Amino acid sequence: MNAAVSCQAVEVCYRRTPVLHDMTLTIAEGTLTAVLGPNGAGKSTLLRVLTGLHPVSAGEVQLFGRDLYQLRSTERAQLVAVVPQEVTTPMAFTVEELVALGRSVPRGRWARLDTIDRQAVERAMSETDTLELRDRLYTELSGGEKQRAVIAMALAQEPRLLLLDEPTSHLDINHRLEVLHLLERLNRENGLTVMMTSHDLNLAAEYFPQLVLLNHGRLVAMGATADVLKEETLAEVYRCPLRVRQDDDGRWSVMPVRVRKES
Repeated sequence: MNAAVSCQAVEVCYRRTPVLHDMTLTIAEGTLTAVLGPNGAGKSTLLRVLTGLHPVSAGEVQLFGRDLYQLRSTERAQLVAVVPQEVTTPMAFTVEELVALGRSVPRGRWARLDTIDRQAVERAMSETDTLELRDRLYTELSGGEKQRAVIAMALAQEPRLLLLDEPTSHLDINHRLEVLHLLERLNRENGLTVMMTSHDLNLAAEYFPQLVLLNHGRLVAMGATADVLKEETLAEVYRCPLRVRQDDDGRWSVMPVRVRKES
């Protein structure tokens, strides 16, 4: 299977302070991957590196076999789309207008939409079940509806890799499941490669066959759930005891262990 993402010995600094150290990982094309770790682990920085928004101080980054920094911005836009934690709009965009903004990334900010563009917008809204929301103002949507609209905007780019930075962190459990079901379906039906950062170990284990665990800017573990969600490893990374269990149906659960202090 070909690699969608390849990082080799990547080092990244913020104002001369190292934040990613010797990051070496490969994400196969057509996979679902959750990037886990506590605050400050380097999850969001890794996504920014993959979009070309943050330069590396050492190492090599490739997207679909091509050097990231040799790609023009329009070429990157044809490969990668990003869904941030939160999207605010200065104007009262309808959902259809917001989704159409996704076409400005590969075509240019001021390019007029042609038939192909409009077909891509329709397809993105159909895939995210937002067609019935097309005339609604984005600012009037619920949290789950907003997230589906933003994912539709990203899909309008027609990318091969979708990066999501904690897209479910502000949603209730029902809307979290809605977004994760959507990502699972896009991966299964469209072959879209998906990388998502998350703090929710349980939902990540449920929906993502491949996990990446970061801590202090370093890769701690990567692979299948059983290889990553080990009690000793998680206790060291999250600095608290955690119990990892797998039930008879193969579902994983991670729960904190309550430590009773003697009075």
